[in-house]
Amino acid sequence: MWQYALKIILSATLLVAISELAKRSSFLGAALASIPLTSLLAFVWLYLDSGDVEKVAALSQGIFWLVLPSLALFIVLPLLLRVGVNFWLSLTAACIVTALAYFGMVKCLEWFDVQL
Repeated sequence: MWQYALKIILSATLLVAISELAKRSSFLGAALASIPLTSLLAFVWLYLDSGDVEKVAALSQGIFWLVLPSLALFIVLPLLLRVGVNFWLSLTAACIVTALAYFGMVKCLEWFDVQL
């Protein structure tokens, strides 16, 4: 049980650190957020929980393929905000576009027999 508490505390600390750092510097907040710390934590937690390097490798490969469609969020959101669209509407639209990009990537990977 203590492992779950540790996972939650470390993960929450990371998110709070990014948020607080971004208040002071957009660049530093973005730099910290762009480092795949969540993925690194997930690799460590998965390995410590299972000891299975194949699961870690599969997770890493899946993350690689799914990072690509996630970039849609970071293109659509600032574009909509900069043309004056309300924040919540921009965020919703960017999430919808990102979900569609994920769906498209999964379908594309199926065509090429890439297993996630």
